Amino acid sequence: MHPPNETSGGWLRAAARSASDWVDLQESLLLDALRRTAPRARGRLLDVGCGQRPYESMFAPHVSEYIGIEHEATFGRTQASKSVRAPDLYYDGVRLPFEDKTFDTVLNVQVLEHTPEPGRLVGEMGRVLKDDGILILTAPFDFRLHEEPHDFFRYTPHGLKSLCEKAGLEVFETEHLGSLWSIVAHKLNQYLAFRVARIGAVAQAMGKLQQEGSVGQAPRFWAFPLVAPMMIGLSAGARVLDRVLEEPDESLGFMILARRKSGGAVQGGTA
Repeated sequence: MHPPNETSGGWLRAAARSASDWVDLQESLLLDALRRTAPRARGRLLDVGCGQRPYESMFAPHVSEYIGIEHEATFGRTQASKSVRAPDLYYDGVRLPFEDKTFDTVLNVQVLEHTPEPGRLVGEMGRVLKDDGILILTAPFDFRLHEEPHDFFRYTPHGLKSLCEKAGLEVFETEHLGSLWSIVAHKLNQYLAFRVARIGAVAQAMGKLQQEGSVGQAPRFWAFPLVAPMMIGLSAGARVLDRVLEEPDESLGFMILARRKSGGAVQGGTA
């Protein structure tokens, strides 16, 4: 049994993280989409760019094995590298260290924008995917610069489909992550959070922004009571407006599900 202060501290951190995730529209929409999709995963799962494995608890009940892998050089410069939840394996950024058709499910969450050769990575994920396996991939479309200087691309569903086709994969489902109002509210909330209240270090203490380097800027705690109600209101309003005034040409990002084309050969990574 934990001492009372540890239990209380853990509960408070968990509550603060849950509230933060709800206000953070990009994170909230992403988590909702992954939770709905997790039951479709099966067999051996490879999480490419796993970080500190934040999605393992969602997917582990549905698969026989969960393996996380990271690009060693890039991962070592992130806050996540200090976590006890380390990747199972590292790779060199060129070739995944597995034989062809090894995994039933490949998961790739918000990683592709940080890959200087995205075609190579998608090709490698397709190579290690079994013929009847599924690729679950998310990527941003309208999102701030982050994890600089390793922030290279933004993706449309057409671009993701093209990358998959070149890897011998067929996209069979695409989901928008938010709409116009989520984008507007999310950008305003980011300004309030990071420019006005400067909560980057607090967010990292709660387990967020783990793929960033350590945030050294001191928070403006005096601004929290002013900023927090505005951010909550913006997030709540965006959720309502996205439903009643949906704009199909706008999205924070996309989630695609893909499988190997019928009769398709293993392509392997290409530049």
